[in-house]
Amino acid sequence: MGIATSQQLTKYYDQYRDTEITFTKDIIRALGLDPRQVYVKCNGGQWPCIINSTSFQHAKIIVGTKGGAFQALAAKDNPTANIRFCFNEQEGDGIITFLVSSRVAEIRPYMNSKDLVIVTLQFTARPPDDLIEICGRLLEANANAIRRREERIPINEDSKRKLNLAKEECNVIVQSVPRHCVVRDISFSGARVILIGLSQYLSGKEAVLRLEFNEPSEILSIRGTIVAADLIEGRKDICIASLKFDEGSLPLSFKMHLNTYLTAVRKVQLSASEQVAQQRAAQEAQGQAQSEPSAQQA
Repeated sequence: MGIATSQQLTKYYDQYRDTEITFTKDIIRALGLDPRQVYVKCNGGQWPCIINSTSFQHAKIIVGTKGGAFQALAAKDNPTANIRFCFNEQEGDGIITFLVSSRVAEIRPYMNSKDLVIVTLQFTARPPDDLIEICGRLLEANANAIRRREERIPINEDSKRKLNLAKEECNVIVQSVPRHCVVRDISFSGARVILIGLSQYLSGKEAVLRLEFNEPSEILSIRGTIVAADLIEGRKDICIASLKFDEGSLPLSFKMHLNTYLTAVRKVQLSASEQVAQQRAAQEAQGQAQSEPSAQQA
């Protein structure tokens, strides 16, 4: 996990304060959450629980009605409790654990079950920075997947490093037939790849692009459709194909890789703009200092 600045953390907290994340399998995998290491602490006891969802204001957990956790959480009006989160670091083998102080706000049956309840734990203070950063990056990636969906990223050595893309060579599966290809550029909405094949037999076909990433090490399968295929000048057997992704099935990990790149580029652009502004301000101040003695002599 990268280190977010206090300004970035404040931005995440202010923008996504009330946005709730439901822990689906895709989200658990993308965030590196270890659900086996999530616990609730109350009245001196500690019990494993199922984390259902969280925001920066509250979390919802699922516990059994016959266990000690339920007895402690329902013992009196709005008892205090701590929920322990555990995430696997994506860069290395370490783990990130922290407690969030809270108070029981609501207990209700889970899916009309008599054996399970869902407990809403209202946070009593701003949650730890680790939770804000981990969840904030995911929420920002989802937002940028819509806002910056058409922004193309050319694939080169620099962008591969920032994307954690292992290599530009990969496979695209067209009508169940895997084909070697080279990725030229990529975005939230699609990609352009170079591959061997006749353009007239590729256009309009469904395809699956398989990309290999590092940190975490994974191969992501991205479904889409080849919307155009054009021959490369001078070659009749090689074409460049444009894929339009099925954005409804984009893996969250893919969104987060692209968002990491776009965020890094944005920081560089802002830093360069600030340097230019500072240089201009220094030049203007120097010009004013030089003009003042001339005015006094006159």
